[in-house]
Amino acid sequence: MKKNTHPKYYEDAVIICACGNKIKTGSTKKEIHVEICSACHPFYTGQKTQIVDTGGRIKKFKEKYGIKDE
Repeated sequence: MKKNTHPKYYEDAVIICACGNKIKTGSTKKEIHVEICSACHPFYTGQKTQIVDTGGRIKKFKEKYGIKDE
């Protein structure tokens, strides 16, 4: 078998989010930078996302498929 085929494993690696949240984990990289994490993602924080309707596209779609507004 070949020696030194596996990368070095860091047990104290850190995931750094754009919001400033830091999560300790194990990885083959010392630092991992991400744009969104569980602390700032709308699904986990409970914030609802808004649909931006430009040019009435949503209205046209609903009319085309017969979807009624609730």
